[in-house]
Amino acid sequence: MKLEGSCHCQAVRFSLESAHPYPFNLCYCSICRKTAGGGGFAINLSGDCQSLKIEGKENIAVYRVKMRDQATGEERLSGAHRNFCKLCASALWVWAPRWPDLVHPFASAIDTDLPAPPERTHLMLGSKAAWVQPTCGPRDQCCDAYPKESIAGWHQRLGLESV
Repeated sequence: MKLEGSCHCQAVRFSLESAHPYPFNLCYCSICRKTAGGGGFAINLSGDCQSLKIEGKENIAVYRVKMRDQATGEERLSGAHRNFCKLCASALWVWAPRWPDLVHPFASAIDTDLPAPPERTHLMLGSKAAWVQPTCGPRDQCCDAYPKESIAGWHQRLGLESV
């Protein structure tokens, strides 16, 4: 499915192909919550990185989180590159060298009508803010950390690969 997206001020527009366009994965980690999560979570999609086309690249900035190694206490930069509009601060997508063929746009930046998911996965609930009250449906999965099921695996399990 072709996804088209933009920032709020329209200085950045982008498109990409996605075999997994259902917005089902709600992330409550402090990074997503503070950089993109108006409801206390952010929703990431998955797309083909090579298909990403961007207008307004000059208006994009990248944020890389400083992380502390729990064992050594050393600080390092996360490999994840969080792309956002440097004019209006809209969160656009995440790319990481760990998965170079994938790009993860935020559903909030997508202008294309997305299909409604039959169930959701609430992840990183162990680090949600105290004020956040997840609304979980009867079929939803709730995970304190990352789920075992990938975005592709979720789509496959539910037979939702071709939209």
